[in-house]
Amino acid sequence: MNFGKSREHREFAALSRRSALGLGLAAVPIVAMAACGDSDDGGATAPSTGAADADAKSIATDAYVFGYPLVLMDVTRENGAPANRFQHGDPPTPENRQVVRLNLDTLYSQAWLDVRTEPMILRVPAMEPTRYWLMQIMDAWSNTVHDPSSRDPRVTPGSAAPPFTYAVTGPGWSGPLPDGVTQLAVPTGTAWLIGRLQFDGAADVDRVRELQRQLELVPLSEWVNDPNAGHGDPGAEPAAAAYPAGIVAEMDGPTFFDRMGKVMALDPPAPADADAMQRFATVGIAPGASPTEVPADVLNAAAADAKKRIPAYRNPNAEDVNGWMFDPSIGAYGTDYDLRAIVAMQGLGANLAKDAIYPTVHAVADDDGVPRRFRIRFAAGQLPPVNAFWSLTAYDADSHFVDNPAGIYALGHQTAVVPGADGSVQLAVQSDDPGAGVPQGNWLPIPATGAFSLTMRLYAPKPEAVDGTWRMPKLEQVD
Repeated sequence: MNFGKSREHREFAALSRRSALGLGLAAVPIVAMAACGDSDDGGATAPSTGAADADAKSIATDAYVFGYPLVLMDVTRENGAPANRFQHGDPPTPENRQVVRLNLDTLYSQAWLDVRTEPMILRVPAMEPTRYWLMQIMDAWSNTVHDPSSRDPRVTPGSAAPPFTYAVTGPGWSGPLPDGVTQLAVPTGTAWLIGRLQFDGAADVDRVRELQRQLELVPLSEWVNDPNAGHGDPGAEPAAAAYPAGIVAEMDGPTFFDRMGKVMALDPPAPADADAMQRFATVGIAPGASPTEVPADVLNAAAADAKKRIPAYRNPNAEDVNGWMFDPSIGAYGTDYDLRAIVAMQGLGANLAKDAIYPTVHAVADDDGVPRRFRIRFAAGQLPPVNAFWSLTAYDADSHFVDNPAGIYALGHQTAVVPGADGSVQLAVQSDDPGAGVPQGNWLPIPATGAFSLTMRLYAPKPEAVDGTWRMPKLEQVD
């Protein structure tokens, strides 16, 4: 397990675990050890209450980081549409401020799947050959386990022609599937399906809506009886308009760990998490359990520490290319619990790098109140290498669209960039209109003052975009 500590710390922790297991020590709550009196082996005393509480706090802090994505996923599910129903998203506008870092490239069709009782059939309709689509399926711990897409529909041999039909199956399920149905097994009974359909602007809304209504979700038993049982899904309304990350942030320690235990009973940790779970059990954090023997103030302190630790984490595998940061390792996390937590906090639902990457740069728009002007120059033949399309979006200090009179929020996809005579492309990144000398499509407005950020989205990136062979140009300030 990796909690972002030093190599020496991890090696010591691993040695300590092996030693404890070798001695056959029972998993008793650490705080209970403080109640012991003098031992009869030479007068050694048991750890003090303070020391035991410190140990319990350290373990609970790690447990919070470990369980944060699970609890956040569960709260998100609770505030979404009913189980096994699609919820179709609308085109975003600058007024949409509930969700940060929206994109203007795809419309979402998402569904929370409950596959404990039986598999769910997912059917993706035929679309235009040039239209990008992705059906990302995450387990309850926020790992992407499947990603059929327009580039790779992941269907069984003989099923290469759309519509594509899949069976999302839960843990332990076995049985026959109808011909032409591809199994997508998930390790938890809860799964989050996030469908993305390429969206080409206002003139494309009706077509995308039509495709969304053709997406189908239907229980396997109904599908077997009638392959037309789905008939598409007009979409359900969400259960509530809520901010899940804010709800989790407001939880005190006992509330968080109680919920974590309940959700783990429904969606257990992976086998690879056995070492972590054995350690957490020493303070009563386990599937179906609540750490009632740990004082509430200790759990609250652990939660407070974890809430500071998660956003402070810096992934050593993240790439810094000319100031643009992106991480080719996100989407599936194994035992890298710190990485899993920070991605959940900052971008729950992140894709695998082979499906999309998001290089991002942060900067300040002014110099003591004087607006700055920036440029990004792509040499001839060096636009982002993708098998689908790319876009560049500007965000304000709160990670929302930069409201501006021109109504320009992104470049590259809906508004194509214009190359110069030498084939290079230069983008003007500034608050004021750069004038007729800059072609339409090459100006991206930013705030006049304050912090801002830019995110480059590469959909179906080519290998050279992921492995660093291609490099994003620097955001350069001009006089």
